[in-house]
Amino acid sequence: MSLKIYINGELFDKEEAKISVYDHGLLYGDGVFEGLRIYNGKVFRLEQHLDRLWNSAKAIWLQIPIDKPTMTRAVNDLIATNQLQDGYIRLIITRGSGTLGIDPNSCSDPQVIIIADKIALYPAEHYERGLEIVTASTIRNHPAALNPRIKSLNYLNNVLAKIEGLQAGCMEAMMLNHKGEVSECTGDNIFLVIAGELLTPPTDAGILEGITRQVVMELAQAAGIVVREVALTRHDVYVADECFLTGSAAEVIPVVKVDSRCIGDGTPGPVTRDLNSRFREETYR
Repeated sequence: MSLKIYINGELFDKEEAKISVYDHGLLYGDGVFEGLRIYNGKVFRLEQHLDRLWNSAKAIWLQIPIDKPTMTRAVNDLIATNQLQDGYIRLIITRGSGTLGIDPNSCSDPQVIIIADKIALYPAEHYERGLEIVTASTIRNHPAALNPRIKSLNYLNNVLAKIEGLQAGCMEAMMLNHKGEVSECTGDNIFLVIAGELLTPPTDAGILEGITRQVVMELAQAAGIVVREVALTRHDVYVADECFLTGSAAEVIPVVKVDSRCIGDGTPGPVTRDLNSRFREETYR
């Protein structure tokens, strides 16, 4: 069965789903998106994702042409149509088709696109053995230039850092901000375990406030773990007892080596394994 793609209220076969080459989402990365996970036929934390999508759109003066209840119905209907029990949803809002100039006033038809598909970001063995990552020389965009809380279609900053990681033989790369502090990875938030506490960079470090990140922080606090959002350096990463990444696609995945330095004893630690287990239980509630 060919997967169906939602575009502006209509369903298209995957091979026939098209937008204009004049769409400013394509020409200039002018748009916003969200990535969500489907567990047991239901979207995980859909409301929080929609809130972030609407906030991102508002921040770039982009009016989403449907309301949240309509978007919710469209998402759930598409999951049912594609018969997905476990998978991934990509919500995309573009500025729409316009002229070759950057003036957004030339665009009159914002595009609402919903893709429902399967995803496997990392091979299964990495969840057991852990990832090796490197620090990218490409830093996070300066927050005064483009606020990292906006999940925009312009992901070139992350793509360039991702290329650095891949060239080093790693599937992920850690990014620093303009102050040299740890920000996040190219597609995931980062956590450290140091002396029994769970540490993660704060919003002003230039991070995207991940939905999975927030869930993990809540689960850790409920388990009695002290959670702190604090500025971190590469030194903190190198000497940490444990390190793991979080994201809608990545879920919770351990990191066992950073810049060729083993984290802890070089194997996924007990806090990471416990939080991974708690997170998986949470997704199927």
